[in-house]
Amino acid sequence: MKRFMIEREIPGASKLTTAELSDIAKASNEVVAELGVPYTWVNSYVAGDKIYCVHETDQLDTILEHARRGGFPANTVSEVANEFGPHSAA
Repeated sequence: MKRFMIEREIPGASKLTTAELSDIAKASNEVVAELGVPYTWVNSYVAGDKIYCVHETDQLDTILEHARRGGFPANTVSEVANEFGPHSAA
């Protein structure tokens, strides 16, 4: 599966409570279960007025359909070209 980085602009995102984030997670999980195609929500990060999500699926359109059904913005969606980290240093 391809990996995508999704930028969601949500004013006040960093002020969302644990309960509100839990509700968003539940809604996302419900949509994922209903999509009927391979789809994995890997993780999300909250920073300022944005939520950055990493999802895996085969098609960009599936990312957009997940956002549409869940009522989530998907302001920028980029396919991840590569990954690296401290373990990558030779």
